[in-house]
Amino acid sequence: MNTNEVPMAFTNTQMAPSEVYSDTAVRQFAIMSVVWGVVGMLVGVIIASQLAWPDLNMGIPWLSYGRLRPLHTNAVIFAFGGCALMATSFFVVQRTCQVRLFCPPLASFVFWGWQAVIVAAAISLPLGYTTGKEYAELEWPIDILITLVWVSYAIVFFGTIGRRRVKHIYVANWFYGAFIIAVALLHVVNSAEVPAGWMKSYSAYAGVQDAMVQWWYGHNAVGFFLTAGFLGMMYYFIPKQAERPVYSYRLSIVHFWALIFTYMWAGPHHLHYTALPDWTQSLGMVFSLILLAPSWGGMINGVMTLSGAWHKLRDDPILRFLIVSLSFYGMSTFEGPMMAIKTVNALSHYTDWTVGHVHSGALGWVGFVTMGSLYYLIPRMFGGKTMYSIKAIELHFWMATIGVVFYIAAMWIAGVMQGLMWGAVNTDGTLTYTFVESVKATFPFYVVRMVGGLLYLSGMLVMAWNVWMTAISGRSVLVPVPAFQPAHA
Repeated sequence: MNTNEVPMAFTNTQMAPSEVYSDTAVRQFAIMSVVWGVVGMLVGVIIASQLAWPDLNMGIPWLSYGRLRPLHTNAVIFAFGGCALMATSFFVVQRTCQVRLFCPPLASFVFWGWQAVIVAAAISLPLGYTTGKEYAELEWPIDILITLVWVSYAIVFFGTIGRRRVKHIYVANWFYGAFIIAVALLHVVNSAEVPAGWMKSYSAYAGVQDAMVQWWYGHNAVGFFLTAGFLGMMYYFIPKQAERPVYSYRLSIVHFWALIFTYMWAGPHHLHYTALPDWTQSLGMVFSLILLAPSWGGMINGVMTLSGAWHKLRDDPILRFLIVSLSFYGMSTFEGPMMAIKTVNALSHYTDWTVGHVHSGALGWVGFVTMGSLYYLIPRMFGGKTMYSIKAIELHFWMATIGVVFYIAAMWIAGVMQGLMWGAVNTDGTLTYTFVESVKATFPFYVVRMVGGLLYLSGMLVMAWNVWMTAISGRSVLVPVPAFQPAHA
């Protein structure tokens, strides 16, 4: 942090604050979240185009779908989403605890270590180094680095909570804390492997046990990395942007405990009609259905925070991002339990309906709540309260919204069509359609999906420009820690 910078709050006096928030890592993570978002979404548009026009990989192995697809998922989840989670958690934990970040040099290590993980993934995945595990493709040397960075992240976050000045721990920090602890557990257990070379390993598990552990990890990566962490954003940034208290603080606590208990058991619904024992599949289905209640409780709590302030949606595109994200969250958390029902799953599984479901959550929920949160946070890191261009935020909102609708509608229709075509049989028991016929029928929907993704990426480019202009128009500031604390954060 530049000690020559003068905090805005003290520009009219000669006094310097006795203690300031440590926002260097916040600023760095926020900027890199936008950068990696552009990169990850660009790769997504490339592979969406390859599915429509396979010759686009030009026969180059490093550009093949099988290698770029894990690069896309890792970039958008762990680079874009991960950087946003770390930026916002470091920002929120300081303000709600009213204390400086614990061990800023360690926070700096977390930033640079996480960037090293991302770069290592960007190099190794196109080269074909992969464990083959969904959302956990990175090989063992990178897994070790992830563990070191994550432990450091936990020390900084919980160390800050441990030295807080406010007795109460605000609910956003409960969600961030659960996300940090659960992801550590998931990573260590699922990544247990036997090295067989400097970039080659074999899973410690085999057969159906490997599948069970993988989808316990895979679904809880969704449940804790892509849900609990981003709910931490929701519980801080929606009340802040709306300038309203959380609708029901009691409901937020019930939401927290019900969600984290239920999510852990839902993974087996990814393995319906497999070698997994039937009782385990049914257990996953039941817990998935129960999960609807806490998920919708959280969505309602967030939306109802706008009670008395609905008019702000007309003029505030940042608040619109945050509230629409909750609409997608509610839709996705209704669709997920429905797709976990075995009879529905018989139609939806292995089809593009699943892809539509994932992206309604990823683009609509995770993407929108991240963008809204960053639009609130970034200008405050550079000496202002608003972004360089509000009109650009408005443009971004509509490009992203239309892009998501194109994407998920195309995948939903394609998925249901695929499931029906694959299951259609003639009176003599033979298949009505060949697999190739279903692929041909899917082509126009892949084109629409690519157009939707391109729109979403274009909106992200608008955001990148807006962030750049905000950064160069302002200056990094030192924000003083309040001398006196209110009863509630």
